[in-house]
Amino acid sequence: MTSFDVTGITQRTVAGIGDLVHRIVRALLRPASASILVTAVLDLSRSKADLIAENALLRHQLALLKRQSGRPKLSQSDRLHLLLLLAKITRTWRLVLMIVLPATLLRWHRKGFRLFWKWKSQKHGRPTRTPAATIALIRRMAAENPLWGSERIRGELLKLDIKVAKRTIQKYLDQRPIHRQTSQKWSTFLKTHGADIWTCDFVPVVDLLFRQIYVFFIVALQSRRVVHFGVTRSPHEIWAAQQFKEATAGGRGPRWIIRDNDCKYGSAFDIVAEASGTEVIRTPFRSPLANSVCERFIGSARRECLDHMLIFGERQLQRIVQAFVDYFNRSRPHQGIGQGIPCGPPVQGTGEIISVPVLNGLHHEYRRAA
Repeated sequence: MTSFDVTGITQRTVAGIGDLVHRIVRALLRPASASILVTAVLDLSRSKADLIAENALLRHQLALLKRQSGRPKLSQSDRLHLLLLLAKITRTWRLVLMIVLPATLLRWHRKGFRLFWKWKSQKHGRPTRTPAATIALIRRMAAENPLWGSERIRGELLKLDIKVAKRTIQKYLDQRPIHRQTSQKWSTFLKTHGADIWTCDFVPVVDLLFRQIYVFFIVALQSRRVVHFGVTRSPHEIWAAQQFKEATAGGRGPRWIIRDNDCKYGSAFDIVAEASGTEVIRTPFRSPLANSVCERFIGSARRECLDHMLIFGERQLQRIVQAFVDYFNRSRPHQGIGQGIPCGPPVQGTGEIISVPVLNGLHHEYRRAA
């Protein structure tokens, strides 16, 4: 009986020891234990600051999980702390994916990107490079000349030797509408022989009693200078021929002159032109761009002068057109010739800037006082 008990105890002891050894071996061979050992070895090469940051990140996650049961809800400060730790401090940023989805992390990043560029796009107290006097002058020109756009103001500033970009002028126009005009195409002939070409046309004007008065213009193509003009109620070919004869007095006629097919010219105009050594070029039917320089001048005359005046008769219209032509030739910058002035004075860089009203204040000329 005693030997049997000893034998049973011995067998149970051996079996228990074998089971304990088996559990120890299995525990040592688990992948998680191997991962912990490898991680512990790798942590020996990391800096103390990195380990502290990782511990802070892990503690923050545990605090979030202990705060509530179920799906954790992150506040704005939680997102900020996590993003700062991810981007700046620790290399083990993938641990955060244990409590948030990858899509959530990407959404945070896009939101942070927008906030970053919103902050970066602000001025941050950066001083403007445009002098205060120039800004005041731009606003003064815009207030005194409601028909002017940014490009027109830029040309007027170039006369005063003030170089400002078009975008800068638009910034200080107080949200005024910008009148953009499409560019006009020129043929090779007009570009090559512009110095020897004049162009002409009639402009009908309606007076107070709804009667028509005609203004005849001759414009030099290259310089945009108004060579001659005439005003009449009864235009006919003899009158038109006389206008061309007055424009070419002293033998200063062009090599070519462009006109449309209006019956007001007649054959007399062509005879006088050929007698002065000028060849008449007629534009094709329904092709206003073939005489685009004169069409552009007529548009400027209407928008900047004739559409804003009440006409009583020929003499008054003669005085108005004369004032506009003097302003057009001697003071107004032109986009077609690089903001130059056909018969203007040289650019003045010194002196006080003064404004001179033109056409009873409809426009203003800016110059430097002597």
